[in-house]
Amino acid sequence: MGMKFVGEKGKAERLSLMVFISGRMLMWIVRGMTTILLWTCVVRLMTMGEVWGPRLLKGWPSCFTPADMSYVQPRIVLPPKRVYKNNGYLMVSCNGGLNQMRAAICDMVAIARYLNVTLIVPELDKTSFWADPSEFKDIFDVDHFITSLRDEVRILKELPPRLKRRVQLGMFHSLAPISWSDISYYNHQILPLLQKHKVVHLNRTDARLANNELPLEIQKLRCRVNFSALRFTSQIEELGRKVVRILRQNGPFLVLHLRYEMDMLAFSGCTHGCNNEEVEELTRMRYAYPWWKEKVIDSDLKRKEGLCPLTPEETALTLHTFGIDRNVQIYIAAGEIYGGERRLASLAAAFPNLVRKEELLAPSDLMFFQNHSSQMAALDYLVSLESDIFVPTYDGNMAKVVEGHRRFLGFKKTILLDRKLLVDLIDQYHNGLLSWDEFSSTVKEVHVDRMGSSKQRVVVSDRPKEEDYFYANPHECLQTLDEAMRIT
Repeated sequence: MGMKFVGEKGKAERLSLMVFISGRMLMWIVRGMTTILLWTCVVRLMTMGEVWGPRLLKGWPSCFTPADMSYVQPRIVLPPKRVYKNNGYLMVSCNGGLNQMRAAICDMVAIARYLNVTLIVPELDKTSFWADPSEFKDIFDVDHFITSLRDEVRILKELPPRLKRRVQLGMFHSLAPISWSDISYYNHQILPLLQKHKVVHLNRTDARLANNELPLEIQKLRCRVNFSALRFTSQIEELGRKVVRILRQNGPFLVLHLRYEMDMLAFSGCTHGCNNEEVEELTRMRYAYPWWKEKVIDSDLKRKEGLCPLTPEETALTLHTFGIDRNVQIYIAAGEIYGGERRLASLAAAFPNLVRKEELLAPSDLMFFQNHSSQMAALDYLVSLESDIFVPTYDGNMAKVVEGHRRFLGFKKTILLDRKLLVDLIDQYHNGLLSWDEFSSTVKEVHVDRMGSSKQRVVVSDRPKEEDYFYANPHECLQTLDEAMRIT
C-alpha cells in the first residue's frame, strides 16, 4: 500500500510539474507572438510614415514625422528602370578640380550607358593640389543622381560584396583611357576588358570622350547628366540661393571669375605684373609638383599668345571699356587672389562694390565648407549661373562649363574675352599708340559676337584641344533664341 501511495504521489507531482511547464511555455509563446506583432506594426508604420504621417500621426514625437505637418511631401515619380544585360562594372576615379570632374562624370555616364554596364558612383580626386577630401555625396545629391538616370543606366553606390572582395584582392583591370576618344574606342577596347575581367577601373577621366562626331543620343545624355542629374546637395543649393538673395537685394550683379590664384599662376608660368620675389616663389611652386610637366616657361610670350589669365589691373581696364557701371556689384568667384589687396587695389578703385562669399555670409555659414575647395567652388558655380553677366578672365574648366550651362538657361550674357587681342590692345593703349576712344571702341567691336549667344561649335578634327569644348557650347541640346520665342 505504501509503495502504491508513493507511486501515485510521484505521478501527481510529475503531472503538476508538466502543467507548470506547459503554462510557462504558453506564456513565453504568447509574449513572443505579441512582440513579433508589435514590431510588424512598427515597421509598417515606419514605411508608411511619409504617406500617412501627416494625417494620422500629428503630434507624435517620432523620427519620421515631418517638422511641418501642414506640408505633404509631393510624391516623386521615378522613371522606369531600364532593363539590359549587364556587361560588367565600371569604376572611375575622377581627376582635377570640381568642374573638370563634373564634365568627366557626364562622360562616364554616357560611356556606361553605351556599353550596357553598371556604373559605380564615381570617386572624386583627393590627391590633387587642392587636397579636398570631399566624397561624391558631400557635393552632389547622390540619390537623385542614381534614380534620375535609372531609365538609362544602372548606378550603384558600391560594388556588390563578391566583386568588392575581388577588387580588394587586385582581381580587376585598371587603365587610363586615351584622351578625346570616340565611342568606338570604348566599344572595341574597353568593352572586351569589361567582359573579361567583370570589373574595370578607369583611373583618369579628364577629356576622355570626344567633343564631336558622337551619336546624338550620347550628346543629349551628357547634357541630361550635366543639367539635371548632377544636382548639388541641399546644403550647397540652399547656401547658394542665400548668396543670390543677398546680392539681388542690392540690384543686378556681375560675377567675375578672376583666375589669379597662386596655383593658377605657378602652373601656367604667368607672372606679368609680379615682382621678383613673387616670380621666384611661383617658380619654386611649379617645380615642387612633378605632375605639372611644363617647367621652363616664357611668361611674356605666353601672355602675348593669349594663354595667361588677365591680371586684376587688365581686368579693371577691360570691364571699363564695356561700359560696366562702376557701382554695380561684382562678385568675385575665385579662391584667394595672389598678392591680396595690393593686387586688387586698381580693380577696387575702378569698381568699389567688389564682394566675395566670405563677406556676404557669416562664418558659421561657411564653417563646414572650409578646406573643401570643391564645395566652395560649387557655391561659386551656383552664383555664377544666376548672375546678370558672367565674365571669366581665363578659359579654364569652370569658365567653360558655366558658359555652357548659361547657354542652356537661355543664352544668358557671358562675356568671352579674346585675351590675345586684349593684351595687345592694352599694351598699345599703355604705350600711347591708341587713344581711349580707339581702344574702347575696338574692344567692344571685337566682342560683339562673344557674348554667349547661339552658335555652332568650331571643329578641328585632328587637334581636339584647339576646337570648341563640348561643355562650353553643347549646341545639340540648346534651343536657338528664335525657337524659344516661337514656343513661348
